[in-house]
Amino acid sequence: MSAAKPPRILIIAGSDSSGGAGIQADIKTVTALGAYAMTAITAVTAQDTMGVHAVHLLPPELVRAQIIACLNDIGADVIKIGMLGSADICEAVAGELEAHARAIPLVIDPVMASTSGTKLLDDDTLTMTKSRLFPLATLVTLNIPEAEILSGVSICSEDELIEAVRRLGLIRAKAILIKGGHATWKAAEVVDSLFEVDSDESFYFESPRVDTKNTHGTGCTLATAIAVGLAQGLSLSDAVERAHHFVHEAIRTAPGFGSGQGPLNHMHAVRSI
Repeated sequence: MSAAKPPRILIIAGSDSSGGAGIQADIKTVTALGAYAMTAITAVTAQDTMGVHAVHLLPPELVRAQIIACLNDIGADVIKIGMLGSADICEAVAGELEAHARAIPLVIDPVMASTSGTKLLDDDTLTMTKSRLFPLATLVTLNIPEAEILSGVSICSEDELIEAVRRLGLIRAKAILIKGGHATWKAAEVVDSLFEVDSDESFYFESPRVDTKNTHGTGCTLATAIAVGLAQGLSLSDAVERAHHFVHEAIRTAPGFGSGQGPLNHMHAVRSI
């Protein structure tokens, strides 16, 4: 009897030469959690734990061709979108997903800036992402600075977070996850907050805050881990819960590489680095 085929995850995102974020972190996460990773690379970056030093965007038609090749042959159970890089790439991606992938669950981590602060999403790309991609999304994951930009609310308390989420309902995604790593009012723990727009339900996932600088790629890793959970048949809340704890452990056991914000231990569930 042949082994069951693993679920298929198509990742549309940029490459991180240091291996801590982007496509490299996504592939590690998918593999560690027992799924099959495919990629449509949008950009090649030169980066390390200190920051992003150079970005080269790929032609939109090449991004489109990668998506078509993956969907037409192997297929996908869930699609995850990370860094897009330009409005033209966003338009190419949105066109393919609208035409050929409306029935496939979609997780979007818009990657508006790198952990080191480099801006990775310009205003035109953000506008198109909101109008074309967010309405297709099963889940949009946002850190607090991103939620502030999109909602126009300065988030410094739980009440302001709720107000921001109320306004974010206008982005038309089915659910929104606000990541708690930047929550200044939560010193001892990290709380990721999941809001399901249609059902008006909310879920909170808490873990002790780890005192570390090794957080490079946490957003990519979390969104991809959620995508794998959905592909494996978990409910959205269960997928987020498992991903939350996966990332916490990856941060806690981070190998400490580099002079800046180091990468996570994506393979902690498989072996220690």
